[in-house]
Amino acid sequence: MNSPRLRLVFAGTPEFAVPCLEACRASGAEVVAVYTQPDRPAGRGRKLTPSPVKQAALAAGLAVEQPESLKSTEAQQALTAYRPDLLVVVAYGLILPRKVLAIPRLACWNVHASLLPRWRGAAPIQRAILAGDSESGVDLMQMEAGLDTGPVLLQRRTSIAREDTGGSLHDRLSQLGAEVLADGLRRTLAGETLTATPQPAEGTTYAHKLDKAEARLDFGKSAIELERQVHAFDPWPVAEGEIAGEPLRIWAAQAIELDHHATPGSVLAAGRGGIDLACGRGALRVTALQRAGGKRIGAIDYLNARPELRQPR
Repeated sequence: MNSPRLRLVFAGTPEFAVPCLEACRASGAEVVAVYTQPDRPAGRGRKLTPSPVKQAALAAGLAVEQPESLKSTEAQQALTAYRPDLLVVVAYGLILPRKVLAIPRLACWNVHASLLPRWRGAAPIQRAILAGDSESGVDLMQMEAGLDTGPVLLQRRTSIAREDTGGSLHDRLSQLGAEVLADGLRRTLAGETLTATPQPAEGTTYAHKLDKAEARLDFGKSAIELERQVHAFDPWPVAEGEIAGEPLRIWAAQAIELDHHATPGSVLAAGRGGIDLACGRGALRVTALQRAGGKRIGAIDYLNARPELRQPR
């Protein structure tokens, strides 16, 4: 299949998928259509806003389709009319029925942000950080009817550093996803048939969708668990906790090994280095936070507004 006439339909919605769309455009395949979710209300004005993938597609002059669902006969006929050889799906957000999976001549591919079968599902990046995983990656997977159950074609791996946040790991995996997809497309256009490796039967975990309620910090837990919450939920939904009775968003914090007998959540020390809060085990040093209606600030700026909290270490 050396021809650049490989007809490709891309389906994706958030910023994570944009580098993969660019990889498709640069591959030599013909991107005949881009599918993305309908425009959604966003911002304070709740104005209908196109997805990042739609914005990138329109800027590139590509045809854009935004069905509410792919379950209807009409939606499936519209996709069939594009005569795709390959359907590439990256964080699209809609379920693909069996009939849709059967439309492309060659296959349906998915770029998934985990090392399958660990963290199948909607929020693999944040779940990996919450669980304290030391490694993540991206899989180029051949899609089938189950949720992220298909065989893996190609894979890229990356270490998760202790300081990684949901945002930093997202950005790294987004680029790795584009790399693995570009490799798969290059090989396919060169006539190679990629080896489909079934996922292991052991080690399956599910990355359930994030809930804002999960961002609430329970200081009865260990400091390292809370550190992971703070990191995983940056930039969304952002961890929430109280300092001396004031509800705050906690943007940055680190676990400190410290023996104490203080009440969980109480202030142990507060100064230029941060605000140390007692946890069920250890202490959480808060270094960046946000007051209601305010902006993100450093701990020292917060203490300037609340000098009564200052306590030497």
